[in-house]
Parts: sequence; structure tokens; C-alpha cells
Amino acid sequence: MTEFTHFNEEGRARMVDVSSKPDTVRTALAHSSIKVNKEVYEAIIHQQLEKGDVLSVGQVAGIMAAKKTWEIIPMCHPIPLKGIDVSFEWKEDFVLEITAKVKTKGSTGVEMEALTAASVCALTIYDMCKAVDKSMVIGETYLIEKTGGVKSPDYTRA
Repeated sequence: MTEFTHFNEEGRARMVDVSSKPDTVRTALAHSSIKVNKEVYEAIIHQQLEKGDVLSVGQVAGIMAAKKTWEIIPMCHPIPLKGIDVSFEWKEDFVLEITAKVKTKGSTGVEMEALTAASVCALTIYDMCKAVDKSMVIGETYLIEKTGGVKSPDYTRA
């Protein structure tokens, strides 16, 4: 059975010591989505919302969130991120797919940064569009893949 690493011998929370781990290039790719109605979709693609360009603001929010993950997730390390990219793809039924890719060279992975970026991007889009429709649905958020590190293998979602 796998042991949880964020607990000390007393069973209390701790931040894992990664000082002895080698620096390697690490990446993570995460997914989220938001389902909107036709009116919101049209307003987004034609940039007709009073709050501005929804997708641009969503991208910036995702980037900022990745950079600040360590401030909001208690056991995350502050990581010098080397690259962050948030991208979009519209699917049928007005579903906006969000993909966040994060990269670093360091001693710990960036899965939480990618997941946070995708999540906050979806939340920001909701916030920017809620005046038009509050029934939007944020979809599943999950890790697509992670690379790098020595201790744990690369991961690709099946």
C-alpha cells in the first residue's frame, strides 16, 4: 500500500522535504471545461460581454493561478515555473474545453499548478459570464499527463 507523504510520524500534516531530489525538467497537462448556453457562447465568441474578452481574461487568470498555487494549496512548494500555457477548444453543445500546461526545472512536480490553472480559468469564465446565465456547469477537472522526476514514473491518463 502506498504511504501518504504529507503526514509526519505523529500523523500530522507536513510539507515534504524535496531538498535531496535532483532538479529535472517536469511538465504537467491538466483539463477542465465549462458548459454554457448558446447566448453565452455567442457573447464570448463575439466579445460582447461588458467585462471584456472572456477567453483572454480566463487565460491570464489560469496563468496567475499556476504561479500562486503554493499560496492556496497548503502543502505545495513555491516553484519557479518556466512556462505556462492555457488553451481552449469549443466542442459541441457549447462546451469549452480548457487545457493547462505547466513546465519547470526543479525538484518537485507541477501537477497541482496545472490543475489549479485549469480550475481557476473555468471559474473566471463563469464569473465573467454569470450576469448572462448562472446555470453554466464547470466540468470534470483532471490530470492528463505528467513528466519528469526520478522517483515516480511519467503518467498519461488512459
